[in-house]
Parts: sequence; structure tokens; C-alpha cells
Amino acid sequence: MSIAKHLVTAEQASNINLRIAARVRGLRAEQNLTLDTLAVQCAVSRSMLSLIERGESSPTAVVLEKIARGLGVSLAALFDDPAAPANPVARRDEHTPWRDPASGYIRRNISPENYPSPIKIVEVVLPAKTRIAYETGSRELPLAQQVWVQQGMLDVTVGKMLHRLMQDDCLAMPLNVPISFHNRTQKLVRYIVVVGDERTRSGEKIRRAELRGGLIGA
Repeated sequence: MSIAKHLVTAEQASNINLRIAARVRGLRAEQNLTLDTLAVQCAVSRSMLSLIERGESSPTAVVLEKIARGLGVSLAALFDDPAAPANPVARRDEHTPWRDPASGYIRRNISPENYPSPIKIVEVVLPAKTRIAYETGSRELPLAQQVWVQQGMLDVTVGKMLHRLMQDDCLAMPLNVPISFHNRTQKLVRYIVVVGDERTRSGEKIRRAELRGGLIGA
């Protein structure tokens, strides 16, 4: 499988940058954060955040991960279309690809957008001889992640621990330590990322408890 199959068109890149812009604006507004406050929380300059929120910048995956950390969400959450209906089914043509302008890696959110689930599924294609590192810091509530290699060999460093993953290997990890992904080979690597958001699950537990309380009270 060549990486050409996963190329992102100019129209797709423009559309997803606008989607990211709306998502960051919306999440910041929900938390009543000013640009200055978010800039401090995510260690990204106010001017860069402003450009991203206006859809006038093509941020790298590393910058987006910092913003996600500042907003207390997973990186995958920034790629959801805030205008999309909460449909439990995501069709194949709805999996819009995004290309990291720095590393060239390509990712697609596979999970249904805006659906209230604690799980996000992402497909990633990492080009040959490419490394990407996320300086993940502590979050309000830790997120959990698993990586399942579909094709190739992938080195994943979690904190200071190196894991070499081959095809069909799966690695579980927290998202509160630095993590890097390194394709040392001459061929692309394709892997699936599954992210669990504890806050979503906690919210659902609270909602169910409230419903049970209402039924009991009735």
C-alpha cells in the first residue's frame, strides 16, 4: 500500500482547517477562556491561536496537541465537525483525512462525530523515516490510549520506555507523559489509535445515576 492512496486534496485541507478553527473556538468559549489564558495553558502564542481560530493557519500536529492539552481534550477531539449531527454511524466518505504539514503523516477520525461516546478511533499513516513527538503534560482527568499496528514496524516511546511494535501488536498507554512515534523503516506504517476519555464516561455515569434517581423518586 503506497502513501499516494492517502493523499489529502487542497480542498480537504482547507475544509478541515476551518473545522479545526471552529472546534477550537467552540471549546474555548465553552470553558470561558480568553485567548491569553489559553495561550498560557497550552504554551502556544496568542497570535498563533488567533490565526488558527480564524482558519488562517495550517497548524502542525504538535501545535494541535498542545492546544488539546490546554483545552483538556484529546487531539482527536479537535478534528470533529462541530456542525455535524450526533449520528451513531460514520460512513466511509465522512472520514476526512488530514496531513500534518511538518511530518507529512496523515490521520483520519474514524469514530462518529459529536456522538456521546468515551472512545475515539483514529487511523494514522506515518511515512518512512518519520518521527513525531508529543510533549503531553498533565490533564485535569487522564486520557488513556491504545495503538494497534496494521502495517509495518513502529517504535513508540512512552515517557522513557521504548516499545517496538510489529504488525498486529497493540500497546496501551496513558496520555499524561511525553510520547513519540518513530518509523525507522523505508516503508510507511499504518496504525489505529483508540483514545478513551474518562470525562465522557464519568458524565454518562452521572447522567445514568440521575435517571435512576428520577425513576426511583417517581
